[in-house]
Amino acid sequence: MNQMGFTALLTGFVPLRKMQKTSNTICALATGGGMSAIAVIRISGPEAFSIGDKLFRGKIRLQEAAGNTIHFGKIVHDSQWLDEVLVSVFRAPHSYTGENTLEISCHGSPYIQQQILQALYAVGAQPASAGEFTLRAFLHGKIDLSQAEAVADLIASENQASHQLALRQLRGGYSEIIRGLRDELLRFAALIELELDFSTEDVEFADRKLLEVIVKDVIGVLSQLRDSYALGNVLKAGIPVTIAGRPNAGKSTLLNALLKEERAIVTPVAGTTRDTIEDEMVLHGVRFRFIDTAGLRHTTDEVEKLGIERSYDKIKQAEIVLYLFDVLHTSKEEVYHDLAEIRQLAGEQRLLIAVGNKADLLTAKPVLAITEPLVWISAKTNQGLKELEDLLLQRINSGKGQKDEHLVTNARHFDAINRALISLEHVIAGLHNQLPGDLLAMDLRAALHDLSGIVGEVYSDDVLGAIFSKFCIGK
Repeated sequence: MNQMGFTALLTGFVPLRKMQKTSNTICALATGGGMSAIAVIRISGPEAFSIGDKLFRGKIRLQEAAGNTIHFGKIVHDSQWLDEVLVSVFRAPHSYTGENTLEISCHGSPYIQQQILQALYAVGAQPASAGEFTLRAFLHGKIDLSQAEAVADLIASENQASHQLALRQLRGGYSEIIRGLRDELLRFAALIELELDFSTEDVEFADRKLLEVIVKDVIGVLSQLRDSYALGNVLKAGIPVTIAGRPNAGKSTLLNALLKEERAIVTPVAGTTRDTIEDEMVLHGVRFRFIDTAGLRHTTDEVEKLGIERSYDKIKQAEIVLYLFDVLHTSKEEVYHDLAEIRQLAGEQRLLIAVGNKADLLTAKPVLAITEPLVWISAKTNQGLKELEDLLLQRINSGKGQKDEHLVTNARHFDAINRALISLEHVIAGLHNQLPGDLLAMDLRAALHDLSGIVGEVYSDDVLGAIFSKFCIGK
């Protein structure tokens, strides 16, 4: 039995990449809508060249043009000259989609864009749906499913960190790792399935001890990928940093200083901030989402009380918590009490930084018996802000944040890895309990199904619909 047939047998899915046909020819605007100097309209499908020839007037027919060439001419429809254009020709399979593809570079007037699109519809092209070009690239084997998802992440990237993560995944990222693990499991699953065909003869083709070693190795690699999601996800979405502390500690002043703008209202009145205020900044290519919270204190004011409850929620959700205290009006005992309370809310895995504010007014800095990193600043004069920013970046640039690490950033992949780990733990337990091959095969099948789903070796229409519906129309 060949590997693809065995994969379908294991999972209960037929790989749709071999089944789905793209017989129609689609087109869409590949650049952003609105006024621009140049716009690009993409056409892909079996009739791309013949449809293009119905509108294009140049020195050569597009059906006769060599691949990877560009041709100057006019777009004419119903004897009306619409625009002067450049048409790029890509012949299958050497195109983004793996199909015959044209890209029309026209002037960026929204009127011209729509006129050319309407002309293409009139001569046989169909409007592309969201992500359909990238879907076709996947169906024609140009990229795997995780790389297709990376295309969407690359388009959405807003900072260096998310951009680099998307590029890494687009280049293959951990896809090759997943495939390697899957192939190792597949070999043993095939041997166990073979044993089932000879069940009456009491033969054993799969070495149980070697299988246990292999499965434990796979569990180790998958566990590292699963654990990387905590960092990968926040790097992609922005790292949430909650600024917490007592009223009038200077939280809003610190937020304004970090953002270098007057984002939060600052007054000498305690309890000015009654709700959370959020804004973002990028430090050395990494996006941080700073959250200014209501001052932590006991109050009878119902509105302020709601704000404080939200502050507690933001502390629980943050990746980093900055505990800000006024060095002139906060005792050591109050600092210790606040840190213990915040640590209990944030959990041990979160970075908690103690930040002493108004340090410019001190003659000598007090000695605090705390284990958390401590920074002395003046939110008013910007003293110590560089040291604080360096501490934030240290959290990201250490350990799993290094550039050569494979980080999981996709929730679908994270869920699939988790499910595969559960199945493989069942395999280990089954080996220890000397379960028969048919029961071991069930858990191996489940693990293989989940790993195969990450890279798109097996999938369903619902999965594809959910993934590609998030794309823009022309990608």
